[in-house]
Amino acid sequence: MGEIVAKHIINETRPTLWNNRAPTVQMLGRWQPWHEGHQALFERLLIRTGQVCIQIRDCQGWNDSNPFDVIEVEKNIHRALELQFYGMYNVMVVPNIIHVGYGRNVGYTIEQETFTDEVHSISATDIRKKLGLK
Repeated sequence: MGEIVAKHIINETRPTLWNNRAPTVQMLGRWQPWHEGHQALFERLLIRTGQVCIQIRDCQGWNDSNPFDVIEVEKNIHRALELQFYGMYNVMVVPNIIHVGYGRNVGYTIEQETFTDEVHSISATDIRKKLGLK
């Protein structure tokens, strides 16, 4: 019951449609493939601002760990999120960003989220191996 009430409160404070000017959390990754660990991170970050920008690094073919092209990655993300989180996330393809630099007092923070060992142990590499991919 408490979880239902909490979700209702969160949903009441979230924007119903994407708003580029609203405070937003960024997720940058390869998402090869999108999995339960990514989902847990998304759901935690969504609580912070009510919307998350998911950026897909365009790195298919960059090395053997990126078998899915960006179109397939984007479809997988939408498949996982669109029913429950419509309007609360945006997906965009970005260059193969390998370094994020910033100056002082730039108006945002960079922070690593920590989860249970079970969530941290989810491995896209293991998932790809089970799928017969590299």
